[in-house]
Amino acid sequence: FLYCHTLPFKNLHLITLNSPQRGGMQGISGVDHKCFLQAQAIGLKRTFRAFLSSWLQDLYSIVRQNDRELSPIVSLQELFSNWESIFSGSEDVLDDDAWPKMVWHGSSTDGSRQTDSYFETWQTGSNAVTGMASLLQEGYLLQQLPHGCTSSFIILCIENSYIAE
Repeated sequence: FLYCHTLPFKNLHLITLNSPQRGGMQGISGVDHKCFLQAQAIGLKRTFRAFLSSWLQDLYSIVRQNDRELSPIVSLQELFSNWESIFSGSEDVLDDDAWPKMVWHGSSTDGSRQTDSYFETWQTGSNAVTGMASLLQEGYLLQQLPHGCTSSFIILCIENSYIAE
């Protein structure tokens, strides 16, 4: 018989909320809480944050600095080789027809906040305000595609640090 021992990898999980969301999400703390609840519901115990920029945070800074280059970003499979590769646009991600087409992010291409593109800190559902989104099938999560707040798109949630259990 074969004995296989797997070493624990410092993977960071990227998950989605169960349903698309419009721009008015009760602010960044409201959507962070939804990410926490979603992670808990599927048995993930670490801290998860919404993959969104807001007036207090750049998307790029959500993951702890020590984990940005060494930790693969995974779902049920590896999505990115590390946090840095999300911002370089060098990898193909979520090329699956079963996934909805768009994801909210509110960021520039380098992961910094775009103050005119995150629905007044994700609190308004007014179509007069726009937010930045990406088309998932393009394989790059930080495309610059503005859409009105009434659009319902995917919210990604990122495990923001690896801490050994």
